[in-house]
Amino acid sequence: MFYVLIVIAIVICVVLGLFILIQEPKGGGLSSGFAGSNNIMGVQRTSDILEKGTWVLVISLMVVVLMINVVIPKAGAGSGSEELQNQIKAPATTAPIAPAFPKATDTTKK
Repeated sequence: MFYVLIVIAIVICVVLGLFILIQEPKGGGLSSGFAGSNNIMGVQRTSDILEKGTWVLVISLMVVVLMINVVIPKAGAGSGSEELQNQIKAPATTAPIAPAFPKATDTTKK
């Protein structure tokens, strides 16, 4: 299921990129936003199929990404986690570890 969702997300990304690239630009950049007062923030609202398709693809990509997050395989689901749990539960039966360096002694004479 995880890999199927990954493939679906990649396909949605490619189609979304194509939808964005074939759309007609709606403004002439920053300068056109200040030239006319009839446009809101320089963008003309159109309801063509490419714009609606872009929104549908963006929303579907967000849903697929959230689904991937839910079904992602857990890293500690193997036998390694059982061994770790046993180590945590087991009491410490080993002797304390000796220090790596010998205790420093005072060699100066008073």
